[in-house]
Amino acid sequence: MKAEVISIGTELLLGDITDTNAVHIAQSLREIGLDLLYRTTVGDNEERIRQVVDIALGRADIVITTGGLGPTVDDVTREGIAGATGRTLEFQQVLLDQIAERFRRFGVRMTDNNRRQAYAPQGAILIENPVGTAPIFILETERGVVMTLPGVPREMEYLLRESLIPWLKERLGNPAVIKSLVLRTAGIGESQVDARIADLMTAANPTVGLAAHSGQTDIRITAKAPSVVEADALIAPVEAEIRARVGDWVYGTGQQSIEDVVAELLAQTGASVAVAELGTASSLMERLRTAVSRFDGVRLVVQPVDAPDSNPTATPVAIAEEVAQRVRQAAGTTYGLAAIVQEHPHNNRKSIEMGIAVASENNVRTRATSWGAERTDGPIWVSTSALAQIWRELSGAPNPRQA
Repeated sequence: MKAEVISIGTELLLGDITDTNAVHIAQSLREIGLDLLYRTTVGDNEERIRQVVDIALGRADIVITTGGLGPTVDDVTREGIAGATGRTLEFQQVLLDQIAERFRRFGVRMTDNNRRQAYAPQGAILIENPVGTAPIFILETERGVVMTLPGVPREMEYLLRESLIPWLKERLGNPAVIKSLVLRTAGIGESQVDARIADLMTAANPTVGLAAHSGQTDIRITAKAPSVVEADALIAPVEAEIRARVGDWVYGTGQQSIEDVVAELLAQTGASVAVAELGTASSLMERLRTAVSRFDGVRLVVQPVDAPDSNPTATPVAIAEEVAQRVRQAAGTTYGLAAIVQEHPHNNRKSIEMGIAVASENNVRTRATSWGAERTDGPIWVSTSALAQIWRELSGAPNPRQA
């Protein structure tokens, strides 16, 4: 069975709120092995709701809507679903009685507009909402099933967990789980990862996909199986093959951040680090400071830096190498970490060049790159690359070819 989630609310389209409901529903469907193929967002407009529900029923077995079940004139989810399924809306006295009881418990007078919430499409399965005033319903049609949920997250989560998920599990037949493993890489671009594992990304189960972030790329392996153990068994050989191909860049799994991994390694090894950065908006220091604050005894030293003026033609990576060695010696730390970003004119256009260096007593690791125009994620990109370099030093990972 395939599913689609429709989030309803003009405030979502305006960017006034973040759609956490769709994320929660997606995670819940994954846990019961129901494939979610589409997520759609639509405003509070009856005709557009009708259109998206109609489209969803043409490509999914289960359509779950969230939002638009309130008492106001712009809450038109019921009308949109009725139009898409060719049903009429019918007044349900039992729903009005339930709503009135909620208001009595709240000690609040129910207004006439709450009567709108007592309507449901003909033939719908009515479900009481014991934690709010918006009843929900399940509508089984010849094209598929439409299920509704309120937009209030607390109510949505309760009704999904207590009513909709049990209903779905009963009808799914063969139980299944969908499990994902995320391998987190840094220091290698999405296209370079793709070039190394593209053939693995064509498989049906497990599936392999990429998600690019500033300075790092996530590799997600997702398996569907009757149990968690069997899903893990499907994931394991694919993970091993991916690590064999790009393992030199894999710093962690799941939700691990590169700065947290570096901070943990600093704590484990008892190493200290002096940090100097120029042109990075202090992104590197802020990320490291937050991460090491979770561990006792990690020494982190901030060293101010000005670009050396002895050689005005020095490249950022040469400057970073000199600065990393200098701040390590000045602070008496195990490592010196420097990130230098400079802007250079190039054929009447700006060129941004980056240099990163990690200096220890006997070694210096460097990385250099550039991009053709200013980028808003530049500080994060540079700090992630710098953290990847010191992670390599701390973990003993080899220094691979530039990627």
